[in-house]
Amino acid sequence: MIFELCTDSLDGVLAAQDEQCSRVELCSALSIGGLTPSYGMVKQCVDMSSIDIHAMIRPREGDFVYSPLEIEVMENNIKQFALLGVKGVVFGVLSSDGSIAEINLQLLQLAKSYQLEATFHRAFDFVNNVDSAILKLIDVGFDRLLSSGLAETAEIGLSILEKLQSNYGHKIQIMAGSGVSADNVRRFRDSGIKQVHFTARKSISECLQLEMGVKMVVDDVKIKAIISSVS
Repeated sequence: MIFELCTDSLDGVLAAQDEQCSRVELCSALSIGGLTPSYGMVKQCVDMSSIDIHAMIRPREGDFVYSPLEIEVMENNIKQFALLGVKGVVFGVLSSDGSIAEINLQLLQLAKSYQLEATFHRAFDFVNNVDSAILKLIDVGFDRLLSSGLAETAEIGLSILEKLQSNYGHKIQIMAGSGVSADNVRRFRDSGIKQVHFTARKSISECLQLEMGVKMVVDDVKIKAIISSVS
């Protein structure tokens, strides 16, 4: 299987590399599904690792319907990160009716002009029509789709993921993400899913006062357990 670790730190990138994951999705703000990482974080991770890094391009939390100014921010980040040496970008834009927005083609063409791979992220899990949405992604040329099968977790949405893999997996890579663990990763493999995406973090402190959050570190044990479960 192909393993993609979703992380927000250099420690996560290096752990993924040490455990021989295929690539990393680098984000910030993992507690809200991931936002665009900082320039400094991307530079440090590219400079200090050899694993393929795919950067999240999501300018804010909330829905995936973006204004022209937000699209401009996304374009600027794609350009910056390409020049730093990332191997791919991860983004997704929806129209207000829940369809795949036409602006994705513009963003995709920009990414491809820098020879970047492009993954459409879990915005897909909010589309109004699965088949028309994935056909649109294939038509515009996305390399990969990350999805939980329109469910809270990929295990719950496995039946949809299986259909996506069976019907469209020869045209676009299907990657299962959300709730992937050592306990269920074999179910994805046995269903024909060839790629999984997961986070591996654990808290090492109590939540600070004034809503300053919890300090998280990489959970190396989880990474090892997931990979060893299907090796």
